[in-house]
Amino acid sequence: MSERLVVIGGDAAGMSAASQARRLKEPGELEIVAFERGRFSSYSACGIPYWVGGDVSSRDELIARSPEEHRERAIDLRMRTEVTEIDVAGQRVRARDLEGGAEAWTGFDKLVVATGARPKRPRLPGIDAPGVHGVQTLGDGQALLDSLDRAPGRRAVVVGAGYIGVEMAEALLGRGYEVTLLNRGEQPMSTLDPDMGRLVHRAMDGLGITTVASAEVTKILTGEDGRVRAVATDGGEYPADVVVLGIGVEPETSLARAAGLPLGSHGGLLTDLSMRVRGHENIWAGGDCVEVLDLVSHRERYVPLGTHANKHGQVIGANVGGDYATFPGVVGTAVSKVCDLEIGRTGLREKDARAVGLRFVSVTVESTSRAGYYPGAAPMTVKMLAERRTGRLLGVQIVGREGAAKRVDIAAVALTAGMTVEAMTALDLGYAPPFSPVWDPVLIAARKATAAVRAAG
Repeated sequence: MSERLVVIGGDAAGMSAASQARRLKEPGELEIVAFERGRFSSYSACGIPYWVGGDVSSRDELIARSPEEHRERAIDLRMRTEVTEIDVAGQRVRARDLEGGAEAWTGFDKLVVATGARPKRPRLPGIDAPGVHGVQTLGDGQALLDSLDRAPGRRAVVVGAGYIGVEMAEALLGRGYEVTLLNRGEQPMSTLDPDMGRLVHRAMDGLGITTVASAEVTKILTGEDGRVRAVATDGGEYPADVVVLGIGVEPETSLARAAGLPLGSHGGLLTDLSMRVRGHENIWAGGDCVEVLDLVSHRERYVPLGTHANKHGQVIGANVGGDYATFPGVVGTAVSKVCDLEIGRTGLREKDARAVGLRFVSVTVESTSRAGYYPGAAPMTVKMLAERRTGRLLGVQIVGREGAAKRVDIAAVALTAGMTVEAMTALDLGYAPPFSPVWDPVLIAARKATAAVRAAG
């Protein structure tokens, strides 16, 4: 008899799971029904800042696979349909057609929860005023672009200095806006240690982005027409013709919580290595709604990234389709940029290491992206953490120009392998003057960290 797989969520994790399951099982063996409350499926939310900034010319370039393409592969993808309830015991979900309003129950043999994340949106006066935008979905991106066309002036305020905030600041700067970035912390990019964040701050100042530290937003001020005119903080007011919220996201697990599915300390669903929801044989979860194992700290973390979501989907689809696959965890790798400044990080920051009780040494080195004599060599700063007793690599942060960010992948592999910094010094990395100094900057940091571990006894 044919089984039915129901998927909640039509983006990276959900549709990757559906597609992989379909590769393994024919329609006569497995019926697949997917629900998506939005208007788009399988798209790159990470690309929205580059679309807004003009680096990507059209919205459609961000769409990997349309609903029609999924349906051609015998996946019944129902758009603009929101699942409102999961009946775990009855093995069914209730969904509402957002256009017509009709509701119906759909039974399942297997269920995938891929409900993603929701943007943090503080409850502040004026937060819903015209001209105030989040950038979570393609619809959000289009709304922002439309708002930029209607804006009465060229002043933009970005609230939040994480990855999205910094990327949106760059996008708006590229569109000719005067950009102010409001940050609750002392330095932008809280995923970095403050000393490395300071390098980002300095570079953004040099680009003409005004970064305001320790700024707590208290309200959004509006004009007589109701549209945003300024952002008020505990330290002053900042004129704005458009406001972009880049405060971060949190797991969208309200459905899972109501259904009694297990959640972690960060509010994300808890799964085993096969991405099966703990304690539930026929329910899987993946993407931005789950917590994952950090392979360095050995604690659960919430790391919402498209790379993970697609891997989760592949693992889930394999297991649903009768194969076997696992997702062992993450080391927390991420890269970004602001204009020509590249930012990379992986593993633990200093405060992360302290939080899990690790004693560590920390070193910082200055190097260049190429041999110093080769044209185009650019400065690069590498910070490395190692466990004091064992020399095990704990984390790396890199800030520099061209060729800086992706060097963090060297450290990501070393972290996954559990290497010591001393072992890293012998890594056989590629070398030629146009690509690297004789000693790659990451290996220079590893040598310095090795010396620090030895000095610490």
